[in-house]
Amino acid sequence: MNVLVAVDGSDASENALAHAIDVAEAMDGTVTAVHTIDPSVFDVGGSDPIASASDADERLILESVEDAEQRGLDVLEEAVDLASEHGSDVGTELLYGDPVEEIAAFADDEGFDAIFVGHRGRSGRTELLVGSVAKQLVERATVPVTVVR
Repeated sequence: MNVLVAVDGSDASENALAHAIDVAEAMDGTVTAVHTIDPSVFDVGGSDPIASASDADERLILESVEDAEQRGLDVLEEAVDLASEHGSDVGTELLYGDPVEEIAAFADDEGFDAIFVGHRGRSGRTELLVGSVAKQLVERATVPVTVVR
């Protein structure tokens, strides 16, 4: 069984990775950790400088693509380290685009048997605005999705 795990550095994604490792080892399979960067997401709410805390709370500002790539590589390295602590190896892949679309397509294109994802990731506030990646993956993926707390 070859499984894909979406990681974002959150406790829930670390739990998903640990669970995926256990399942893959029991099935003599492999684990690949993926992190997705969405370069199309940008500052929303206007181009004026943020003037107050309430103004900042209404705006979504993301880092540069280069900073997001570095953060993504750091998250993937943490996944490799966590797998090593469990006595396992994981492959890694940095994806670009909408996380739900890219993870589902990558799993399908690469022939993965299942996807593991954390229940709540780092994007808690954003999740309220755009919905849960885990929930959307369950609806979109063509392979079984296991959501881990």
